[in-house]
Amino acid sequence: MSEVKLAADVRTSFGKGAARSIRRDNKVPGVIYGHGTEPVHVTLPGHDLLLALRTPNVLLSLDIDGKTELAIPKAVQRDAIKGYLVHVDLLLVKKGEKVTVEVPVETEGDLAPGSFLVENVLNALSVEAEATHIPTSVTVSIEGLEAGDSIHAKDVKLPAGATLATDPEAVVIQILAAQAEEPAAETEAAEGAEA
Repeated sequence: MSEVKLAADVRTSFGKGAARSIRRDNKVPGVIYGHGTEPVHVTLPGHDLLLALRTPNVLLSLDIDGKTELAIPKAVQRDAIKGYLVHVDLLLVKKGEKVTVEVPVETEGDLAPGSFLVENVLNALSVEAEATHIPTSVTVSIEGLEAGDSIHAKDVKLPAGATLATDPEAVVIQILAAQAEEPAAETEAAEGAEA
């Protein structure tokens, strides 16, 4: 897991106009909360935050008025068309604290010979891990699987220190037989012969 250091400025202006002004300066408005503390409204550097959020469940080390706080992204709002960051909610964490997060599922390996499709029923697994050791992803091997085979959440090998929070019986990956369609030309020829 990567830790990214960012400088955060406490903000005192609120509302749409203030948020637009912040975004014009290539910054992102956000709020930090957790551990029973009052929410702190902050302004974060837009480009650096965007790069940091490319890593799933990134740990942010925030410098707020000379005090360092650790936080993880809880909710990220993006512009629907242009994709830039609109607002971010950050959850305070402490070293040694366990948190429950969604971790992306990646597949590796080759299926058995034949025409099969891999269906990712779950694209992410909910796991509980220490806040400073959150896995960036979990890898599932599909080597040699055939149609009808499936991998359940309980079958996924998690990194050390992580425990499964998803239902153990939930299907993560399912292998399906490819459905062959008749070529359009043969179908039209058959229909012409019947007529």
